Amino acid sequence: MRAYVEVNLKAIKNNIALVRGKTSAQILAVVKADAYGHGLVPVAKCAIESGASWLGVALLEEAITLRESGISTPIISWLTPPSSDFKKAIELDIDLSIPSLKHLELIVAAGKAIGKRPRVHIEIDTGMGRGGLLGEWAEFLIAISGAEVDVVGFWSHFARADEPDEIANSNQLAEFESKLAELIGIGINPKYIHFANSAATLTNSKSHKDIIRLGIAMYGLSPDVNSLGTSTQLDLETAMTLKAELHLVKRVPAGSPIGYGATESTARDTKLAIVSMGYSDGIPRCTSNSTGVFVGGAKAPIIGRVSMDQFVVDLGPDSNAQSGDIAEVFGGLGYSVDDWASAAGTINYEIVTRIASRVPRIYV
Repeated sequence: MRAYVEVNLKAIKNNIALVRGKTSAQILAVVKADAYGHGLVPVAKCAIESGASWLGVALLEEAITLRESGISTPIISWLTPPSSDFKKAIELDIDLSIPSLKHLELIVAAGKAIGKRPRVHIEIDTGMGRGGLLGEWAEFLIAISGAEVDVVGFWSHFARADEPDEIANSNQLAEFESKLAELIGIGINPKYIHFANSAATLTNSKSHKDIIRLGIAMYGLSPDVNSLGTSTQLDLETAMTLKAELHLVKRVPAGSPIGYGATESTARDTKLAIVSMGYSDGIPRCTSNSTGVFVGGAKAPIIGRVSMDQFVVDLGPDSNAQSGDIAEVFGGLGYSVDDWASAAGTINYEIVTRIASRVPRIYV
């Protein structure tokens, strides 16, 4: 197989168990973006079997896919532009987030059209500056008081939960509590209150409320390696390992230029390996010899530019690797997801979610 992702479902199960031991709140498994690149339906089913009471996705299409796969667990979809098929969502008992008056109007109309009350979660902007009600709040309170919807939840999102000592976290929480009190004051009492993401779940028990939304930590990755520590330090088990076949191994002399632009040359007589993955598979083009692969019992750094379907690594003159061997691009042996993120100047979230769908997922 040219390249493939191994997803360790037991690691996901263990990460959920770890979090369950830290909170009395229900767990909402965040499986958006194809479960952070790990595979939407297999991960969702694993999460439910491991104790998650809810599933969360950004896109309505993902929620529909989960329902069509036979999953009946409560699902919330929170990124639903006005053009979304709200009727379909309501028919399938998919909970919808309401971030604006416009959304409320559209969802109410969709519910009336099919004769079914929508299940909704009111989203407020407490300082993220992204989704959620803000300037419309007073007007919204008037509108929601008579709206034909079931207000299931009330929620917001932290902007800096991965910085536990940042005052913005307590400010957001205070704003959240204030708005919730106003909602209750008009007679609306949401059953489920949720605010905490992975970082807040691990560091801020005051934010747990009724539900915690478990995202990156469920996959065994740290929300921020600099402020919170590595996966190992957080007792998380990384679920994804990326592997690729060596298309070719060959000897080259010192001074051989490598790749487009000849940006690098071999410093010695050595062996090179062509790894059968490239930026079309999700390998960041900007990575350099600060990362690479693990093959033949040793690390082999990238040399030259990453191409669309392949990249080159320097095996060293004494490597015993051969054409057809399987290299670990990232995983538990050589380079980690965080190593690749650092080399690309990004975060681990991006590295795992960008692995293309043309790379098969294998569940172990």
